[in-house]
Amino acid sequence: MVCCSNSMGIFGIETFLVKIEVDISNGFPGFDIVGLPDASVKESRNRVRSALRNCGFDMPEGQITVNLAPADVKKEGSIYDLPILMALMKYAGYISSNIEESVFIGELSLSGEVRSVRGVLPMTIKAKEMGFKSIFVPYDNRNEGAAISGIEVYPVKNLLEIYRHLKGKIRIEPAVVEKRTNNEVYNFDFSQVRGQSKAKRAIEIAASGMHNILLVGPPGSGKSMLAKRIPSILPDMSFEEAIETTKIHSIAGLLSPEEGLIVKRPFRAPHHTVSPAGLSGGGSVPRPGEVSLAHNGVLFLDELPEFSRSAMEVLRQPIENGEITISRVSGTLSYPCDIMLVAAMNPCPCGYFSHPSRECICTPKAITRYLSKVSGPMLDRIDIHIEVPPVEFNDLNSVSDEEKSSEIKKRVNRARAIQTERYKGTGIKSNAGISAGMVNRFCPMSGEAKAFLSKAFETMGMSARAYDKILKVARTIADLDTSEAIKINHIAEAIQYRSMDRKYWKSK
Repeated sequence: MVCCSNSMGIFGIETFLVKIEVDISNGFPGFDIVGLPDASVKESRNRVRSALRNCGFDMPEGQITVNLAPADVKKEGSIYDLPILMALMKYAGYISSNIEESVFIGELSLSGEVRSVRGVLPMTIKAKEMGFKSIFVPYDNRNEGAAISGIEVYPVKNLLEIYRHLKGKIRIEPAVVEKRTNNEVYNFDFSQVRGQSKAKRAIEIAASGMHNILLVGPPGSGKSMLAKRIPSILPDMSFEEAIETTKIHSIAGLLSPEEGLIVKRPFRAPHHTVSPAGLSGGGSVPRPGEVSLAHNGVLFLDELPEFSRSAMEVLRQPIENGEITISRVSGTLSYPCDIMLVAAMNPCPCGYFSHPSRECICTPKAITRYLSKVSGPMLDRIDIHIEVPPVEFNDLNSVSDEEKSSEIKKRVNRARAIQTERYKGTGIKSNAGISAGMVNRFCPMSGEAKAFLSKAFETMGMSARAYDKILKVARTIADLDTSEAIKINHIAEAIQYRSMDRKYWKSK
């Protein structure tokens, strides 16, 4: 006789059904797990044996063989403890209910407690898609599982609780997550930033079109302060975006027990010592890196030139494509990373190049070497370059109220609504996502605007990518003005946001 239970496996962001088959034959007592298990899966036998004994059950005698099917796909993690235990208890006759109609996920402690695991949300989604009516998950993972409607999610604290539930002695109530609204309160608000009107305008444009932006300015000018407030003006996440983002954080094991869906746009700010694998994702079976954890949100790179060249260059493909592909011996997988890249840097090593009151002590060679740490192709992929000057005393000492994030967000939402209507059915979410072949279609210019851009292109020696970026930014500026055609003033403002093309980069 073979008894079975169901669980799930994860490869990248994809999940797959794993059927646990248990057979016990006569012979010398043993416990073997087959089906390409890794070390943590093989250790399940010790946890299962101790959990059974400490909860008052006898371990079945004989040669126990557990097969994890499909046998040609590697299984990793401790999520198979609970389904293996359920199949064993079914075989031993402790439970008689049909457990094959449900999915079981969870790690066991030696005392029989069910501990939290990674990836419950995507596994719940897959279980629902495959037609399962119920899934048993660790109690601490109840909220992320319950975020999916159409399947009963039973939160389990320990072995005895699930045993009594299956025997009909008690009833575990399905988890119900309280629906969270998008009216999230941010600790950072643009009303807290004095002055910097030009930088705020550039950031508003970047948020409206989901453009990448580089802030260049001396120390203390407020670059980091501005960057941290960007999520407060970004449009609210849709349900689909919340699911996508939460799946990635669930797989990475970053959700707290209280969290269901992530409804705040992520803001990730890795330190400049981060490795390329830390940004892109890594491991024998790669887990999400910072660029994927920022999906549908902001990736902030402070002190950009201090990041290693290899770390910066690993961002070039995901910035362009909105996803990152990682190849390992175990296979090739892709993680989504539709991000708004926000970077900040000083104009020179000492930070005071072109400062109005402080003298720069850097030599031209040192400035050139410092700027060359950021490659030209990387700069080309950043739509907006804005200089952030030092804040003047009058601005700091002003008692007038600065504009709140909520007011800026209203304008951003209006511009995004225009873009949503414009790109309906194309799969494009914002102006930043327009492909090169669609630029002429979606970015119509007036005659004056075309002539002005032509002259600027020749004078500044722009690349083809920089040309596209200017048009996309100008498209967003026109949307903020509710103008269908891109006019000369929109092009002129967009060109101003290429300071690294106009000044620093050309100074080399």
